[in-house]
Amino acid sequence: MTSRAIRFFHRGRMVEVSGAAPTRTVLQWLREDAHCTGTKEGCAEGDCGACTVIVGEPARGGKLTLQTVNACIRFLPTLHGKALFTVEDVGAAGDAALHPGRPDPLHPVHPDPLHPVQQAMVDCHASQCGFCTPGFVMSLTACYERYAGTKKRPTRQQLADEIAGNLCRCTGYRPILDAGQRMFDAPVKRLPVEAAAAALRELPRSAFSTSAPSAGTPGPSERFFAPRTLKAFARLRAAHPDARLLAGATDIGLWVNKQLRELGDIVYIGEVAELKRIAVHDGVLSIGAGASLEDAWAALAKRAPSLTEAWLRFASPPIRHMGTMGGNVANGSPIGDSAPVLIALDAQLLLRRGERTRRLALAEFYVDYLVNRLEPGEFVQAIEVPLSAFDASLRAYKISKRFDSDISAVFAALRIRLDGERVADARFVFGGMAAIVKRASAAEQAAIGQRWDEATVQRAAQALATDFKPLTDLRASASYRLAVAGALLQRHWLETRLHDALPAHALSVWARETA
Repeated sequence: MTSRAIRFFHRGRMVEVSGAAPTRTVLQWLREDAHCTGTKEGCAEGDCGACTVIVGEPARGGKLTLQTVNACIRFLPTLHGKALFTVEDVGAAGDAALHPGRPDPLHPVHPDPLHPVQQAMVDCHASQCGFCTPGFVMSLTACYERYAGTKKRPTRQQLADEIAGNLCRCTGYRPILDAGQRMFDAPVKRLPVEAAAAALRELPRSAFSTSAPSAGTPGPSERFFAPRTLKAFARLRAAHPDARLLAGATDIGLWVNKQLRELGDIVYIGEVAELKRIAVHDGVLSIGAGASLEDAWAALAKRAPSLTEAWLRFASPPIRHMGTMGGNVANGSPIGDSAPVLIALDAQLLLRRGERTRRLALAEFYVDYLVNRLEPGEFVQAIEVPLSAFDASLRAYKISKRFDSDISAVFAALRIRLDGERVADARFVFGGMAAIVKRASAAEQAAIGQRWDEATVQRAAQALATDFKPLTDLRASASYRLAVAGALLQRHWLETRLHDALPAHALSVWARETA
């Protein structure tokens, strides 16, 4: 792959960036190079949402798929061949400033009228200090782009889900949600998506690489490879077994921003279409390692609607758009929310090194804290979930200090299959209880073959002390974790007991009785 400039659409034109370090973030480029300072830096780790931007990625039919992402942890080379929209674009949406031919798109001659999202924020008094406002505007704009010009409107709860990755500490969320509802009252005003799509269609779609010298090191020592086929990716990975694999950078971005780590060579998975596929074949749901968390969770929840809340509470929309389920699994964090669900569903990993592939049960993949069974040069190609696993009762529960966009103290994925009134099979999987995500084998054995009743659940809960010796940290104490894990088994039984099972609204703090 020949090293070349990073090219993407921004502010009405194609932009070329040469010599940028592979780990330079989109936020750094926006504020320091493009002088578009509307996008803010708050946490620099993808938590607060002040840096939210919209990335448009070419899709079928020559159109763009728009998704919110966190600019603070998005590496600039991953924008190659895409479109970048910021709060400056929202303010000028529909204006000639965003179309080719104007001499200086960054400095329009006349002030632009406010976008419906921005005007609604003003009318509803939805901004106070204003620091978080650009991020809220971008999240609401992404929602606006999906609904504007249609007869559909998002519910207030759907709007709340849209801004789950945006934190506000002075205005409060009520007026922001009010603005989200009011923004559809004004005449439709869109981002220049068609102009961006047309410009990107002229860009050759081929393998991409770039490089830049490290500080104090002569010559190019940081290389970024973005192959476009699975075969090329596998070949590159085998040739560079020590290179850093990059998916969404939702974890690796923090290594750079918070730990100041140098990554060396990077092999990017995000351009390999074959690794983004989600398909059903040979009795399994196959989730490519490059499929986004949003798409992967949606595919699981489609077959097991009980997973919907776990899906929506997995981080935030921008993080789910960037991150991948394959990356979440390969990372091996004991508090990653994907692995418990996938292990409960008896998922297998399709692993590949060069032309060789092998399968390994996800339950056997983890060895110790952040240590797995990947061989040098090997990578996760896909996650395979047997369709038969969806036939059993499955529930997933997340316990965290904050409801939205928080790290789990305990995550439980519980699946049982009944034969009459007895438990024929059980999968009780917990995250946050040990150095790795693991099954509660003793608790499972306490339930299998027994009547699915309260006495069985109590015995299974008591057996958790044999399965786990959890630690105490800032998120929870060891005793709390054990107590909560047992309580979640009890809740699972209340939802699935054979007689008088509790309905969903009886278990939700958000449910409201209606007359």
